[in-house]
Amino acid sequence: MALMITEECINCDVCEPQCPNEAISMGPEHYVIDPAKCTECVGHFDEPQCVAICPVACIPRDPAHLESQETLLQKFERLQAQQALIK
Repeated sequence: MALMITEECINCDVCEPQCPNEAISMGPEHYVIDPAKCTECVGHFDEPQCVAICPVACIPRDPAHLESQETLLQKFERLQAQQALIK
C-alpha cells in the first residue's frame, strides 16, 4: 500500500525531506503523498521514514492503494530506473 497523510497533519515540514522517492509535497491544506511514487520506503529503508519521524502519527496506509511488498519493490525498481534515465 502507499501511505497517506490525514487531516491531522500539522504541516511541520519534517516528512517531506525524509522521503527518498520525493513522494511527499504540500497540498492545498496539508502535505500529501503521491501514491505513484510511494513505496513505503521499500528498497531504501526497513520502515517508512515519514511514519518514523511524524510527531502526530497522521500517516497510515492508504486503503485505496493496496500493494504487496513485491509490488512495492517493483515500484521502487521502476522509480530507480526512471531516476537513472534523468541523470
